Amino acid sequence: MSEQVDHRKLVSDFLRYITYERCLSKNTQEAYQRDLEMFCTFLENHQGSLNQKSAISFLQELRSNEYASSSCARAQIALKVFFRFLFREEYLPTDEGKFLDSPKLWQKLPEVLTNEEVQKILKSCSGKSALAIRDQAILELLYGTGIRVSELCSLSLYDVSDDKIVVKGKGDKERTLPLGPQALAAIDRYLTQVRWKYESADNPSLFVTNRGNSIDRIIVWKMIKQRAKLAGITKEISPHTMRHTYATHLLDGGADIRVIQELLGHAHISSTDKYTHLSRSQVQERFFAFHPRK
Repeated sequence: MSEQVDHRKLVSDFLRYITYERCLSKNTQEAYQRDLEMFCTFLENHQGSLNQKSAISFLQELRSNEYASSSCARAQIALKVFFRFLFREEYLPTDEGKFLDSPKLWQKLPEVLTNEEVQKILKSCSGKSALAIRDQAILELLYGTGIRVSELCSLSLYDVSDDKIVVKGKGDKERTLPLGPQALAAIDRYLTQVRWKYESADNPSLFVTNRGNSIDRIIVWKMIKQRAKLAGITKEISPHTMRHTYATHLLDGGADIRVIQELLGHAHISSTDKYTHLSRSQVQERFFAFHPRK
């Protein structure tokens, strides 16, 4: 029997176990089935084995493909329960899932752009076409404010003023963010040269397509991928990369993490810690500034 069939058969055995012996809810059964079928596909594609190393690699791939944290956490639990079952039924000699408790084992910090890379990606929009002007305004706003892509897509013409924008975040909580001169200049250029062509009382969205429809997160995601390629950037980036870069560059510049928390719209400081990390240069700087044995 091939290893591929073995994986699928073991998942089937596990699903029968949680259905008839554990009597878990139908929703839980379906969620476990989806996660474990994805894991089997991962093993088949990478010629992996049923072990901790493959599980961590699978979870890392979910993160790199921008699965939500809640989805990754659910997959982590499914793997732990699955491996516990395999150990108890003596399919495996050890419980390979017992070391999957710490998210540090598989969570990866998002990519962050350097100042030079930010300039390169912005320069890729230096043309005079309507698309280039719109893309530059979007990128300047993402990097200049750190807003989420969903927040950017929901902005209306009335949310922007001369020095600030009003953003509606998670839970419909509004926050007002300062707008720097470069982001403001890019938006002004977009409004005067592009956006006015699509004036409509029915669609007050700030950013629109060439057909006058509101942009969505997929359009922004594809645009950033394309601009990064044009700029010669090989890192795996997404709209969230601009948010993380914004927060990291603020931290590198000396901003207090509580200020960054407020700007990002995080309810808890623990959320901000996920998006910011000390750069090597800042660690060295603080060491030489404060350590008595420098």
